[in-house]
Amino acid sequence: MDSRERLLKALSHEEPDRVPYDLGSTQVTGIAVRAYIELRNYLGLPEEEVEICDHVQQLALPGEDVLELLKVDTRGLYPKTSHNWGVEPEDVGDAWLYRDEWGMLQRMEKGGLYYTIVEHPLSSASSPRDVESYRWPEPDGRWRVEGLREEALRFRSQGKAVVLKGLCAGLFEMGQRLRGPEQFMVDLMLDRKLAEAILDKILELKVRFWEMALGELGDLVDVVMDGDDYGTQTSQLVSPQLFREVFKPRLKELIDAIHRAAPGVHLMFHSCGSVRDIIPDLVEIGVRILNPVHIRASGMEPEGLKRDFGDSIVFWGGGADTQEVLPRGRPEEVREHVRRNIEALAPGGGFVFTAVHNVQADVPPENFMAMWEALQEFGTY
Repeated sequence: MDSRERLLKALSHEEPDRVPYDLGSTQVTGIAVRAYIELRNYLGLPEEEVEICDHVQQLALPGEDVLELLKVDTRGLYPKTSHNWGVEPEDVGDAWLYRDEWGMLQRMEKGGLYYTIVEHPLSSASSPRDVESYRWPEPDGRWRVEGLREEALRFRSQGKAVVLKGLCAGLFEMGQRLRGPEQFMVDLMLDRKLAEAILDKILELKVRFWEMALGELGDLVDVVMDGDDYGTQTSQLVSPQLFREVFKPRLKELIDAIHRAAPGVHLMFHSCGSVRDIIPDLVEIGVRILNPVHIRASGMEPEGLKRDFGDSIVFWGGGADTQEVLPRGRPEEVREHVRRNIEALAPGGGFVFTAVHNVQADVPPENFMAMWEALQEFGTY
């Protein structure tokens, strides 16, 4: 099997020759720059200028030599972001400042690992009119996908599965970023009209993006990635009732729009944390792939997820815990941990291996390779 055949078979809940492997096809299945540089050195690969595919999270875009050496089945397409508001980071002495196309000001200390939002542009909004009059980015300019068709054609010719990331973070997450997390949570309870105005605007921009991007690339893309973060370590950020009232109908509208634009494309839905209680709702509105499968969170044990949802959901992730085991375990502990996760999630297909979210900067290359070697050993059907 080539990589694309392998992935599509797994997405159809069939067993391919081995478990498909994803690294770096999206901004939630990637690797931090620091860990990536150490991994290249460990593998004896030549030094190179590392391309960053996500400035905020400081993620590396893995080079083709790494992807081939590690037998990665996926290749990612990263749409461009606007430079209208000056996205190049500014050196302010002890830190870098970065104002993105949404107007959010982000800061990273020199030597830091991530950017953090320090200015929420809609923090002073008081009505839906303020939301409508805000200077929103252009979501459907064709410049966003410039050059991506050629990349997709090259990936297809290599037999790789092609993944396309979306415009921005999820509806709920963008509401928090634009308004401020605390204020947006208050809005959902006390000023629902304002909160829903923000959500509806983000939904509109997302739909416009996907209609444009899939109109240009839909015939070459196998999987698209969108989502929203609803989980914490122990439960959800909003109650299932509030999710069903506010977010579920809007997510359905988004998913329906994606499938109208490209009926054959597979949708990967990303949501961190404990989301077991809303998995049936996600299935109901058309979600068939769940990422990152946060196996350390409450209710997200691999065995139980596979038992209860394995017929309806593909688990894209859950291969290795990135909170404790991968950064802090011994290589033999990583190996045993990965073996157990594969044994729980792989039977019958419906499993794509990747770590639980991005490989962080503190993951030693020895542990990364212990994870990968365990996949090679235990991931064959």
